[in-house]
Amino acid sequence: MKIVDHDPDTGTTQSYAGLIERIEILRSTLHWATSLQRPDIEKLFRQAGALRDEVMQLSHRERFVKAAAAEPTRTERSRRDRRQGLIERSFIFEGTFGENPRLLESLEIAEKAAPTGLPVLIDGESGTGKELMAKVIHANGDRADRPFVSVNCGAIPENLLESELFGHRKGSFTGASGDRKGKFEAAHTGTIFLDEIGELPLAGQVKLLRVLEAHEIQRVGSDEPIAVDARVVAATNRDLRKLSQEGRFREDLFYRLSVIHVTLPPLRERKDEIPLLFEFFCDEAAEALKRRPIEMSPPLRRFLLGYSYPGNIRELRNIIYRLSCLAGRMADLEHLPADIRPTPPVRDAIAAPAGEAHAAGPAALGEAKRAASDQAEREFLERALLEVGGVVTELARRYDLNRSHVQTLLKKHGIRSKDCRNGNTPHH
Repeated sequence: MKIVDHDPDTGTTQSYAGLIERIEILRSTLHWATSLQRPDIEKLFRQAGALRDEVMQLSHRERFVKAAAAEPTRTERSRRDRRQGLIERSFIFEGTFGENPRLLESLEIAEKAAPTGLPVLIDGESGTGKELMAKVIHANGDRADRPFVSVNCGAIPENLLESELFGHRKGSFTGASGDRKGKFEAAHTGTIFLDEIGELPLAGQVKLLRVLEAHEIQRVGSDEPIAVDARVVAATNRDLRKLSQEGRFREDLFYRLSVIHVTLPPLRERKDEIPLLFEFFCDEAAEALKRRPIEMSPPLRRFLLGYSYPGNIRELRNIIYRLSCLAGRMADLEHLPADIRPTPPVRDAIAAPAGEAHAAGPAALGEAKRAASDQAEREFLERALLEVGGVVTELARRYDLNRSHVQTLLKKHGIRSKDCRNGNTPHH
């Protein structure tokens, strides 16, 4: 996979050539100037500092690209090994993630990018964990002990955007009763997380681009530049490339932000994470509510394992907290939000000739009940086996069942536990 838009044969040469040209301009200015006033000296220092930062960034990028190129192909390692490696290296909090190949690839890219200080763009649907990923990148970089400042670009009114990001001087506008630092100053030497960057208006995009290029800001109402050094991690649930083609997002800003680009797939593509998240959020909710973790009835668990989660991880967490609050020891379907709660199926009347309805009715009803019970039992066993990776002992322990009884039920329904060990649906 192409990790960064970078051509080792041309891109670096052109970038370094541009930097050298700017350095020569600085040298020429210093050589021919008969005298320099302090403001001129400070300006030259700022320009020199910006050049140094760009050289360091190029150096980091070179090392990143070379390390990625030298890495063994991912197909040479199993998904389980890759996941276990991330956990052992303590890259991801709690280890509540599965073996989805797209997610593992994004995590591995983020792990390599974290120490470099390069800008990172994270995209994915709402609720997929973009802010958590930003915090993980910050925690694994060389700024981990510095500030992490989060900004929701979609929640700031356009007329206050510049003040929020860059600060203001006293009296610069109505209500500015004192000097105020902006988010970039607050994140100096640390990381600034620009969430919902796709909602930033074009005027704000221009100002942000200038800050990223010059590494300095100006407070509203002031002409004094202030140097800032903040790593930028941005996130969006929109297609910024498409927006840039439509003229609604600056293309130069897109490329500035997406030196490293990672995508988080939706939860419906990461079904193997759902049981892990159940356990994690049940414990978290129990601690918050000062009670024991809930248990789920088999119908509720089956429903939640098959639900599509349009709100992704955030929706799952909210559901678990709701269940933990409303249910006692055992949570059931009735405790789900009304808008997603499944309705009881309406059974079709058992067709029978009119003359035989009285005689055949009770027998046919009993047969239907037995068939429905067997179907529910089989579905429960299949889902439970998938959850535990086909380990019968673990299934019996988790649901407090006798192991030999579980074996009998599996034999009754023709389910082979080994078919579930690779995440496959069992054959009958």
